[in-house]
Amino acid sequence: MAVELTVLLENTTSDPSLESEHGLSMLIETPRGKFIFDCGQSEMTWRNAARLKLDLSTVDFVVLSHSHYDHAGGYRSMLVKPKILYTGKNFWDEKFSIADGGFKYRGAGFDRNDLNGWGVRQKICNARLDIDEGIYLIGAFNKKYPFETIPKKFVRGVNKNPDPFDDEICLAICGCDGLTVLAGCSHVGILNIVSTVHSRLNYPVVGVIGGIHLGGADSARIDATLNELKNLGVKNLRLCHCSGRSDISTGSKVLIE
Repeated sequence: MAVELTVLLENTTSDPSLESEHGLSMLIETPRGKFIFDCGQSEMTWRNAARLKLDLSTVDFVVLSHSHYDHAGGYRSMLVKPKILYTGKNFWDEKFSIADGGFKYRGAGFDRNDLNGWGVRQKICNARLDIDEGIYLIGAFNKKYPFETIPKKFVRGVNKNPDPFDDEICLAICGCDGLTVLAGCSHVGILNIVSTVHSRLNYPVVGVIGGIHLGGADSARIDATLNELKNLGVKNLRLCHCSGRSDISTGSKVLIE
């Protein structure tokens, strides 16, 4: 089964006809249909889709990897919203970051009442949801690697408690030689994500596409992460948003077979 991924929005672009900003959105096309993984932060995502001549009116559903603005914010401006939205648990807990001595709102910019008004039904992934043939959502990640810590600047809720990112989910796509994991930001740690996907699906993870949130990490953590990804059997990294470097950009296409 061939699955084609088109990057609708990413931090960078090599195509002058497309726009880019801090965020991530991808269109996933399978033999059975198509869906969107993350929506970027604004209507820029949908302008890019139009310039790429992609018809989003027949998208079956949307998946939001977590409720940060740069992944979920663009959903509000999506003109034709599919009737199903997949999220992780606790998606509606408001998110903030500590900045300049205060708290800056970092949430999705819409709430459960908006979703009801749009006539959209939320489906929550806890541990695993099968959403297409050979395509799975995985959440509630096991915290196997203690060095994969979450920066203290990320907080959530009325009491501004440390954010454990238990709303974070990822996509796992089954190919001929193993699974490819599509990650939004990997706040919980890409090793925790990859090892959990492997244990839940009992199939090797050979590829990672997306963000792994190592932009501000020291060399020791980066080296430990890359070495362990290799030990886990990951052979192909296609990194972008929040990774520290980008291998794919706005407008890129990736084929998973």
